[in-house]
Amino acid sequence: MTQLQDTEEIERATSVIRTAYEKGVNFFDCADAYSGGDAEKFLGQVLKDYRRSSLVVSSKVFFPTGESVNERGLSRKHIFENCERSLRNLNMDYLDLYYCHRFDESTPMEETLQAMSDLVAQGKILYYGVSEEWSAARIERAERIIEERGLYPLTVIQPQYNMMDRYIEHELVEVCDRYGIGITPFSPLAQGLLTGKYRKGAPLPEGSRATYQEDHQINDMLTGENLDMVAQLSGVADELGLTMPVLALAWILRLPTISSVITGASKVRQLESNIAASGVEIPQDALERIDEILGFKRFERHIG
Repeated sequence: MTQLQDTEEIERATSVIRTAYEKGVNFFDCADAYSGGDAEKFLGQVLKDYRRSSLVVSSKVFFPTGESVNERGLSRKHIFENCERSLRNLNMDYLDLYYCHRFDESTPMEETLQAMSDLVAQGKILYYGVSEEWSAARIERAERIIEERGLYPLTVIQPQYNMMDRYIEHELVEVCDRYGIGITPFSPLAQGLLTGKYRKGAPLPEGSRATYQEDHQINDMLTGENLDMVAQLSGVADELGLTMPVLALAWILRLPTISSVITGASKVRQLESNIAASGVEIPQDALERIDEILGFKRFERHIG
């Protein structure tokens, strides 16, 4: 990539962030592992022009940030050191939200939760949360530990959630409701599948994620069955006078447990499309039709 291309990308990303803030977006999500810390540095550089009190900024910890065995996971050492690293990168005194980016099998949950609670006590973070790998059973166990130790509460979980992936509706939503835990889902448009730009039998749109993504996540989702469902969902969107992305995002926001939706936008027009979903209410008959199209059934095991 040339320096000019780097400069163009930086300018475009800066414009997206500034436009988001100007249009009322105040929640900005990042992670210590994104671009080796450069993403945090960039975000902090752009956000420094705004009042800190007007922002909600989150970051995450888990993935390696160095070669040492100590520079990964959810040990007290790595959590403390990487929280300081994120604060330096962002040039901020505190984080509003700090997530465990994954679940760490090698560290006792008690150690991880104590470390996160201690960061709250120190004022380095205001609230803490966990990722999708923290199952309903793990959340229940975490809540027992928090109660037994008198720790600051777990307040948010960041799972993947969209029309094509509704696993959190089996158990997680109910558990989060019970304990007052908010949900901030990522990948709400299923890697772009739910934008409606991919069509059955048509060539891949030029410049789309499916033409360059190294892990081919979106390519694996472009099955005939999925594309048929999106075509039917697009029909529902048309009837409601909505675009497919707005329908997909508004559908997620229908759940009271959803605190915010984490969306990505590489262009201002994509950002504006995402923002348009705020406040949209989908009629009950349309929600029922969407359920029929998706064929989702919550898991329940009946005996006898």
